[in-house]
Amino acid sequence: MGTFFIQNFGCRATQADGAALEASLLGRGFEAADRSRADLVILNTCTVTSSADDDVRQAVRRVRRENPGARIIVTGCYAQRAPEELAALPGVTWVIGNSHKARIPELLADETPYHGQIRVGDIFEQQEFLAAAVEDAAGDRTRPNLKIQDGCNNRCSFCIIPFVRGRSRSARPEWVVQQVRHLGERYREVVLSGINLGRWGRDLEGRMRLADLVRRLLAETPVERLRLSSVEPMDLSDDLLGLMASSPRIAQHVHAPLQTGSDTVLRRMHRKYRPRHYEDRIRKARALMPDAAIGADVMVGFPGESEAEFEDNRAFIESLPFTYLHVFTYSERPGTPAAAAADHVPMRVRKERNRILRELAARKNREFRERMIGRTLSVVTLEQAGMALSGNYLKVELAAPREPNRIIEVEIAGLTEAGLKEKS
Repeated sequence: MGTFFIQNFGCRATQADGAALEASLLGRGFEAADRSRADLVILNTCTVTSSADDDVRQAVRRVRRENPGARIIVTGCYAQRAPEELAALPGVTWVIGNSHKARIPELLADETPYHGQIRVGDIFEQQEFLAAAVEDAAGDRTRPNLKIQDGCNNRCSFCIIPFVRGRSRSARPEWVVQQVRHLGERYREVVLSGINLGRWGRDLEGRMRLADLVRRLLAETPVERLRLSSVEPMDLSDDLLGLMASSPRIAQHVHAPLQTGSDTVLRRMHRKYRPRHYEDRIRKARALMPDAAIGADVMVGFPGESEAEFEDNRAFIESLPFTYLHVFTYSERPGTPAAAAADHVPMRVRKERNRILRELAARKNREFRERMIGRTLSVVTLEQAGMALSGNYLKVELAAPREPNRIIEVEIAGLTEAGLKEKS
């Protein structure tokens, strides 16, 4: 059947899609190979920012240079958004959107020659759920991610994701239990992820919510630690937060996308909450879990963001007990309402605001890490020699190497540049 190589770009959901596609191809007789030698190179793309698009175009050029005889398939979110743009790139053989991604093995089995063809349909008609457990994209093989939800029903004015991922779709609870049961026999920690994870179950019959699924996983699987990747603030229910606080098998880690603490900018973003709602959920999480990691995605430079609105954002972040931030500079996405706005913030201003929030985040993170000195933390040992990750999302440098993929207790003696170190 030939050899293949898959390169994944972007988020955990894309990584999970790529893992499922790889398993399907292997099951049909294809063999995995290095990118430089594979007959077929599949680029599974992201399109959340313009730089993500640039990465894909550079990858196409790199494949042509390293492996000129390879057929190149571009799939994923960029392929769904701009198929003609990708099909025009020299060397691209096929462009297959998320709407047809699950059918790639079938399309490859067709002997009909293909050159520059496009397979992209209406993503909002997509019902298939494509996922498989995937090891951490950064190279750690001890904390697999399992995508249990895909798509998004929100319509944030800056975001292209609903138009390339489709409506929110949930994995069946029986499938999730089966997957976590299998993973729990091999790994100490499993990360549950999704495009909009907190919406899990809303499209299924019955009245199950994410907290109900987590309870079932705790009851029916041997997994020692579950971690929730990212949950929108309106889905951080008292039930879910209470469950996270009460179970030692759930990582004390809350990641709730904020985007901005400015009420007026949130409204222009078409986000479904106001700063006071967000603050209530974060303070509830901190009250229930005093030592939890609390993180957020924050955007700077949204169209029309004034100095006063940015200061509202900065002050709001300063006031809350965040332990880390993912700070993003606004990137215009064609086809979104925000991209059509007339009052775009100059790039130099966006970059300066990004710097200010990154420095604020670094200070908050250091203060959080300093609080851990002298404490005993539960950590999972990583494949990276001498390193571990705490339940509250802090990297720990171990005093002596330990076997990877174990949960152990360590006493914290001090700080490293970006994490903690165990007492010798």
